[in-house]
Amino acid sequence: QVQVAESGGGLVQPGGSLRLSCGASGTGFNINAVDWYRQAPGKERELVATINKDGYTNYADSVRGRFTIIKNGNGNAGYLQMNSLAPEDTGVYYCKVEARIWTWNAVRDEIYWGQGTQVTVAS
Repeated sequence: QVQVAESGGGLVQPGGSLRLSCGASGTGFNINAVDWYRQAPGKERELVATINKDGYTNYADSVRGRFTIIKNGNGNAGYLQMNSLAPEDTGVYYCKVEARIWTWNAVRDEIYWGQGTQVTVAS
């Protein structure tokens, strides 16, 4: 079992920056990919950024050039550096970890979500 938890959200003024962290804890797993999603009030959850174990990244058009997803192997699944924030970036940000679970007799791929962290961009 893998536990995922986000941190780093908060209130920031337009044009400001925030760094979100995604922590993944447990035993017997490797991370295949980390995705950041967000959900604005009244809207569906959308994919913001993704990074795989080889460092390949991809971004939603709305955040490309402003957000950077970073992979980290030291107890954190990674970070989402968000710059030049705008009110439309407001929402709950979720980290999704795609993990490979190793047990004594099997290997399987699983997906784990964090509880989300609120990001509010307002003056």
